[in-house]
Amino acid sequence: MEGALSPLPEPGGPLRGSRCADCAVAVHPADPSCPRCGGPAEPVVLSGTGTLWTWTVQRHAPKSPPYVQPAGFEPFAVGYVELPEGVRVLAVLDLRAEDLKVGMPVTIAAADGVPRAGGVAV
Repeated sequence: MEGALSPLPEPGGPLRGSRCADCAVAVHPADPSCPRCGGPAEPVVLSGTGTLWTWTVQRHAPKSPPYVQPAGFEPFAVGYVELPEGVRVLAVLDLRAEDLKVGMPVTIAAADGVPRAGGVAV
């Protein structure tokens, strides 16, 4: 089970989450107990494709501390990708903002920190 002391998933690899053994709700990131019913949850590998549920453009660098201000900050798109398991995952979107449309199919994978979504899923 993932937790604060678990190693991060391999960048580019599949997202790992958990599914409740009692009510079958899935979550990301993994949690040892279900947020809906409190039952035990088992680790699962989540789908690598989903649909863009909503998105926005982050136009301001995160505040410091605890974030380090990057030199030459560039705005970037972020959004929620809804997976077939019913989970909505926040991801950096590696697509141009003018190409983004709610409901479009995308691929999603683990990255350093927040997952990344891009390439239109086929």
